[in-house]
Order: sequence, then C-alpha cells, then structure tokens
Amino acid sequence: MHTNISRMKITISTLAVLLLVVGSLGALTACEGAEEATGAPLKAQERLQVATTTSLYDTGLWGYLEPMFEEEYNVELDVLYAGTGKALEWGQRGDVDVITVHSKSRELQFVADGYGVERVPFAYNYFLIVGPEDDPAGIKGLTPEAAFQKLMEDGSASFVSRGDDSGTHSKEKAIWAAAGYDYEDVRNAGTWYVEAGIGMGPTLTMAHELEAYTLTDMGTYLAFKSDLELVPIVDEGGILLNVYSVIAISPESVSSTNIDMANNLIDFLTSEEIQELIGDYGVEEYGMHLFTPCAGNEPG
Repeated sequence: MHTNISRMKITISTLAVLLLVVGSLGALTACEGAEEATGAPLKAQERLQVATTTSLYDTGLWGYLEPMFEEEYNVELDVLYAGTGKALEWGQRGDVDVITVHSKSRELQFVADGYGVERVPFAYNYFLIVGPEDDPAGIKGLTPEAAFQKLMEDGSASFVSRGDDSGTHSKEKAIWAAAGYDYEDVRNAGTWYVEAGIGMGPTLTMAHELEAYTLTDMGTYLAFKSDLELVPIVDEGGILLNVYSVIAISPESVSSTNIDMANNLIDFLTSEEIQELIGDYGVEEYGMHLFTPCAGNEPG
C-alpha cells in the first residue's frame, strides 16, 4: 500500500517536471520565433513620463491627445496629474521627462534654475470667479481685484480656495496681492475662507455644495458645469489670463531624462495639426472653446 503511494508520487512528480520542461521549451521556441521574425530580440516599449496640471487632465484634453501621440511615435505615454507645484517638484526630482503647467513666473524660475530646457507656451484660456447665481457678495461686474477686496471686507460669503500650490492657487494669490492683501492675512481672515487642498474639479464640487465662490480655469468649469449650480460672476480682467506651457526636463539636471521623446512631445503639441485640434476641442460638446492654441504667439 505504501509502496504504491510512493510510486504514484514519483509518477506525478515526474509528470510535473516533464510538463515544466515542455512548457519552457515552448516559450523558448516562441521567443526564438519572434526574434527570427523581427531579426532582433524583443524590446520593451519606450515610455515617456509626463506631469500635467489637473485642469488639462480633468477637461479630458490629455485623454484626447494621448493615443494620437502614442501611435505617431510608438511610445507609451504615462500621464501623471497634479497641481503645478507638485508637477514642478516631480520635474526637479527627475520623476518625469516633461511637464505641462500654467504658472508663468514659476516656470521661468524652473528653467532659470536649470531644471527645464525651455518654456514653450502652447494654449491658453482664462480664469473665472464663479459663484451662486444670486451673487450674495455683490461682486458681479467688478474687476477681479475689486471682487476679492469686497469678499475680504464683507467676510460673510464663503470662498473655496484650491489651497494646493497649483497654478490656479498661484493665480489666486496673485489676485489677492494685486488687491493689496498679504495672503497669510487672507488665510486667517475667518471661516468664510476655505482651503480645499484638492484638484479643480473637486474644488468646484465643494464650492457648489457650500454655495460659495471659487476661482477656476474656464476649461474645467465648462467640463463640470452641468453638475454645478455655479455661474461665472467675474470673467474679465487681464490678470485672469491662463497660459499653458510645456517644458522638457533638462538632461544636464537629470541625466536619465528621455529628452528626445520629450522634444517629440513639444513638437507634437505645437504642430499646426494638433494646435487646430486643441482649438476645436470641446466646441461641439460645450458650445465654446475650452482652449485657444498659441504656439509661437503667447498672449501678453
């Protein structure tokens, strides 16, 4: 009885070994066949790491452009989205090969510090101050600076800030400065000022739930508009200009950066064909342009 069991174990073990050997030979033959067909060993597909702002991602623009770029250059594009501050941080550390952000002063500093090769604008839109339709603070028709002054002086109408070191948050701080306020004083001015610490889409949702005002880029607002009871309250003023740029990470700063493919992405975004697609993006669905192409002609 014990002898039969032992023999059975040996037989099963032998069979398992034979199957493993046959499987390995089959896999080896398949690989050799692939090598013969291509004339070279199989290679892992090239990848390009891109850090982008939440507004370019939330509007769906990257989802629209990504497959076109991958097909044209035979590369896998990994798009990581966060606020501009985090994207710049990833670029400094060499976690990504290229960034697409929207905070001009910080972009210029990024390049001046040697982290980026060149700031290349490729599209723009405008920021908006949106809020409840009944406009409880009475800021409609004011300049952005005057609107912020009134919000600060009134202190009763809620304002939701991105509060996340993003490009939108940087623009908000610039408007507070232009209105004559130190940002730390604004942050501590009372419960009416709410720091969300999240992306643009969720910030809009929070402002909707709180019946509050917020600063948003036009593209993300239009993409989320159908789910919001918020309307544009202040939409004019030079300070509301919102320019998007693409910057390749400098190989002198990060030797491992995929500079050739990063340059391909810059050429792609600024090409005549893709500029036209960027300009038309969202028009059919939202009835207006989410972005205006501006390669080689940045607005003042």
